Amino acid sequence: MSNMFDLTGKVALVTGGTVGLGAGMALALAKAGADLVLVTYTDNDDTMMNECQKLGRRCHVITADLSKEEELPGVAEKAIAVFGHIDILVNNAGIIRRVPIADHPAKDWHDVINLNLNSVFFLTQLIGRHMLERKSGKIINIASMLSYEGGILVPGYTASKHAVAGLTKAFANEWAGSGVNVNAIAPGYMETRNTAPIRQDADRTESITARIPAGRWGQPEDLGGPAVFLASTASDYLHGHILNVDGGWQAR
Repeated sequence: MSNMFDLTGKVALVTGGTVGLGAGMALALAKAGADLVLVTYTDNDDTMMNECQKLGRRCHVITADLSKEEELPGVAEKAIAVFGHIDILVNNAGIIRRVPIADHPAKDWHDVINLNLNSVFFLTQLIGRHMLERKSGKIINIASMLSYEGGILVPGYTASKHAVAGLTKAFANEWAGSGVNVNAIAPGYMETRNTAPIRQDADRTESITARIPAGRWGQPEDLGGPAVFLASTASDYLHGHILNVDGGWQAR
């Protein structure tokens, strides 16, 4: 059974892979045997490189602004060239801007949509062509509880995550018969930099925690197992699925 989850010899490209949820998933993929190509915006932290070396895995970091469409072909080309192929793509990079809708700046809207949605479409398209040629690949998008709900103060984030869920199904419909699996993980409330402003509000944090059946917020490592599952042969017949990793939030 353990062989179903063995990623030895596979190469995983993880966007936003040096911090937060991305790092949690990337480390789990490395522990399962995968080599890593991590895309980061400005982070010069060598933590992930060091962790990969401890595991005996290869790790390469690409610095790029994924919100700029013109940079994406270069990112895809570099990522494929590093180890010769990409077997797993995790579209994790994302931002959130909290401003009331009536006052929401156009720049905030465009910044969020460009990174959270447009980069997912175009990078999936670019890496997906490579996977289609090889007739094999696993693509994991990061959706959200706000793929289902409206949220408060975050119209761009909500719109982008609804769209990511839809894109996951659209790509899956076209590529499922070609050896490429496209699925998504929808994290619940996680302790990351993006949720720091919420966690600074003690009353709101308490009310959110009270609604989570698991009784706690998620940690980046909680996405590790689901990511390995979706990247492995164990999920070969899973297509267009949104996997909620939320401590039971949606079931409540």
